[in-house]
Amino acid sequence: MNTPYTPPDVWTWDSESGGRFASINRPIAGPTHDQALPRGDHAFQLYSLATPNGVKVTVLFEELLAAGHADADYDAWLIKIGDGDQFGSGFVEVNPNSKIPALMDYSGATPVRVFESGAILLHLAEKFGAFLGAPESRAELLSWLFWQMGSAPYLGGGFGHFYAYAPEKWQYPIDRFAMETKRQLDVLNRNLAERRFMTGEDYTIADIAIWAWYGQLALGRLYDAGTFLDVDSYTYVQRWAKEIDARPAVLRGRMVNRTFGAPALQLHERHDAGDFDTRTQDKLAPES
Repeated sequence: MNTPYTPPDVWTWDSESGGRFASINRPIAGPTHDQALPRGDHAFQLYSLATPNGVKVTVLFEELLAAGHADADYDAWLIKIGDGDQFGSGFVEVNPNSKIPALMDYSGATPVRVFESGAILLHLAEKFGAFLGAPESRAELLSWLFWQMGSAPYLGGGFGHFYAYAPEKWQYPIDRFAMETKRQLDVLNRNLAERRFMTGEDYTIADIAIWAWYGQLALGRLYDAGTFLDVDSYTYVQRWAKEIDARPAVLRGRMVNRTFGAPALQLHERHDAGDFDTRTQDKLAPES
């Protein structure tokens, strides 16, 4: 950052630049190799990883099941983005953008693909008529859902990248995106000062979507940045984040497709509700 950068007339890709996750990014779309996707027994086939965007969908599936929607049972297949699974031909057929999560819905006469986490949440909530709040609050719900989809890239691709993953610490981008992240936290804090949940008294997909990013940030789970961003000062966000975090379905949803942290909280693939009791990594790990 001390050396002025003059952009070339025509930009070219340097695959060695970009930091820790450079290998999962490239300037073109499409598959890199042939790789069919597996399919389980349930109507819903999820291909994902427990990033915040992936957590949104597994939390909603577990909430639907907890609410009695037995037809919402699902298979969750692990997509290892570090290995390039998202560039396999089968995955690209489901999501041409090569990002997790991606969903195939076989519940109707014609299979339906759904990609983008917000679209998946809305698709499932409308299908089951659940977690949509009161009809008169629908516009508010959609506003907050789309707010999350538009705002989180500043948190993840902006602040998170430069604070935690860039090859060097550069003050300008960290300051720029820390400022924006704190502004977003203040937006949430002001809204939650007057409401239990994002749209009022009802817990909805807007809460699930926003919690996966900003709730987990407030709880110190993203980028080890809680102290830096002074997240404890956002008292209403803290109250909301802790209430959602305590929901059993949220704990289960966080475990699905997770490959990091405590082995007891990792369920790499989920095909049955009993998997939470029998197939977490602490139970599958070989004895030393």
